[in-house]
Amino acid sequence: MKKRLESLDVLRGADLFFLVALGPIVGAINSATKSEWLGKQMWIFSHVEWEGFVPWDMIMPLFMFMAGATIPFALAHYRSTENTATSSSKSKALWRIAKRVVVLWILGMMCQGNLLALDPNRIYLYTNTLQAIAVAYAIAALMFLFTRLRTQIITAILLLLTYWAAMEFITVDGFGGGDYSPEHNLAEWVDREVLGRFRDHATVENGEVVWKPWYHYTWILSSLTFGVTGLCGMFAGRIAKSTMEEKKKLYWFFGAGIAMVAVAKVWSIWMPIIKTIWTSSMALFAAGISFILLGICYYFIDYKGYRKGLTWLKVYGMNSIAAYTLTQIINFRSIPQSLFFGLKQYIGEYYNLLITFSQIGIIFLILLIMYRKKIFLKA
Repeated sequence: MKKRLESLDVLRGADLFFLVALGPIVGAINSATKSEWLGKQMWIFSHVEWEGFVPWDMIMPLFMFMAGATIPFALAHYRSTENTATSSSKSKALWRIAKRVVVLWILGMMCQGNLLALDPNRIYLYTNTLQAIAVAYAIAALMFLFTRLRTQIITAILLLLTYWAAMEFITVDGFGGGDYSPEHNLAEWVDREVLGRFRDHATVENGEVVWKPWYHYTWILSSLTFGVTGLCGMFAGRIAKSTMEEKKKLYWFFGAGIAMVAVAKVWSIWMPIIKTIWTSSMALFAAGISFILLGICYYFIDYKGYRKGLTWLKVYGMNSIAAYTLTQIINFRSIPQSLFFGLKQYIGEYYNLLITFSQIGIIFLILLIMYRKKIFLKA
């Protein structure tokens, strides 16, 4: 019977809570109170404009890292040895991976790709966190099934170096050649050329594709470093699942995390840490922080056994896909707006805070019912 990594459930729950609950609540409180002190802290709940890294930038890479960390637990039984998958299990494993990728991709298009608009002119193909996770998961899962650990590590390094080399040495149409600006980096050019009209926020005017000047997230070339994030998560999962002593696992979590952060900071002198285009230095930096965060959770939950009062985080963590998609797709604000609209004239700015609390409460109630009935949505 395989042991569940409870620290991973809690960490995933904390990541989702930060995104779908804490951020919106703090934002609503800030709007209602107009607090000068709180206003100065709101940078924590916003993405950095371009270069650099803040806590809010950690949500997506941590989510992706944890998707990779589940692989050794979910796919180990498809392998006959610790090294590769057996030929008899290949088809089942590949079907499972393909199904998850397709489901995540469709959910991503529903969340942010305008699929539900039913308008061909508003459909965007590759533009969402869930799709990036699908790519990272596919790369890491395939490497786990069919290659040895040494090959996996070499592959992660090669992916980092390939992305860096492409960004540094390829120049085309005025893009690239070591330019890491929003308008002229190579990843921007690749997305424009490959996705064209199907890139997020792209429109067609007079027969020409027009891109919004403020949108610079990239996905195609960045898939290389998405894969690194997934692989790093898979390495963490291998450590957690291994039979080595618990203290040694902690040494690996913290040691690997600190080493990655240090290397990333040095690398950032030449290649900036930019989450929007998922630079190699950013992928390494975020993976290092993820190792450290997992190490902290592992120490308190799986090593020390401190689990009291953490069920509410498991409610989010064990249904993370549901939590994310419910927040992105369904407008639960319409329910409290229908019930409490009469209070707006009396509570003024606090009305939005009431609606936000209600929306978050409704989603949590749904997740809690699912948790208690042991309904867990998995791609």
